[in-house]
Amino acid sequence: MTLKGLLREVRACAICEAELPFGPRPVVRLASSARLLIISQAPGKKVHETGIAWNDASGDRLRDWLGVDRSIFYDEARVAILPMGFCYPGVEEAGGDKPPRPECAPRWHARLLRHLPDVRLTLLVGQYAQRHYLRSTRKGSMTETVRAFPEYGPQFLPLPHPSWRSVAWMRKHPWFEQTIIPHLRSVVRPLM
Repeated sequence: MTLKGLLREVRACAICEAELPFGPRPVVRLASSARLLIISQAPGKKVHETGIAWNDASGDRLRDWLGVDRSIFYDEARVAILPMGFCYPGVEEAGGDKPPRPECAPRWHARLLRHLPDVRLTLLVGQYAQRHYLRSTRKGSMTETVRAFPEYGPQFLPLPHPSWRSVAWMRKHPWFEQTIIPHLRSVVRPLM
C-alpha cells in the first residue's frame, strides 16, 4: 500500500470510537522524505479541535527545544509526527489527559514506519513512547532514561513531554537545559 493510501486509512480509523469522548480525529503528519521523526503521547484537546499536531503551548516549548520555527516544524518533508495514540483520549478524573489509546501503535506504527526510510533521528517524547520503543533498555524512571540519552543514540533521543509540568521538572534537573537541549539542537540542525 502507498503511504497516501495508508494515511487515508489511518485518518478514517474509528476502531476505538466508543472510548473517545470527542470522537475520532487521528492526527499524524508524515512524508517519506522526513529525516526527523517525533513519536509522542496523544493529541491534546486543542490539537483535537484544530487537527494540527503540537498546536499548543507544549508544541511551542518543543519547537523551542528543537531550535526550529513553525514553518520547518510543520514541513512534512522534513519532520514526521507520529503519536502513540492518534486521537485525543479525554481527561482523567484526577485531571490531566488520559493515556494514549492502546490500539493505535500496534495497529499502525510498523506499517507507517516502513514508509519513512530517510529518518535519521527519532525523538521519543514522554514515557509512553519511551516504554514502547526502548522496552527493556529503558531506565527506572523517565528522568533516568532522558539522562542516559547517549545510550540510545544515534537512532533515538528520549525527551520529557514539554507540557507545563516540564517547567518545574527542568528547574529540578538543570542538566536538561545545559546538556540535552544543546545536544538536541546540534543533531536536529543538520536534518533540517
